Amino acid sequence: MNAYKKYITIEDPKQIIISDLPFQPGQRVEVIILAEDNPRTPLVERLQTLLKQTQALHADNPMTEAEIAAEIEAYRQGQ
Repeated sequence: MNAYKKYITIEDPKQIIISDLPFQPGQRVEVIILAEDNPRTPLVERLQTLLKQTQALHADNPMTEAEIAAEIEAYRQGQ
C-alpha cells in the first residue's frame, strides 16, 4: 500500500478539501484523519503548575517591594 501524507488546516469543520493528490481517477484510497498534537500544551501546563507552586511559596509570608528589589539587585551583582 502506498502512503501519502498531506498537512492541511481545518477551515470548516464540516468538510475538508484535499487537492493535488497523486492518485488516478477511480483509484480506491483509504482516508485516515489524525489531529496533530500541540507539543506546547504539556509545556504550558507544566509552566502553569510551576508558577502556582512558586506563588504559594510566599503566600503566608509575602515579600515587600523593597525585598524584591534588593534580591534583583543582588542577582544582577552576582551575589
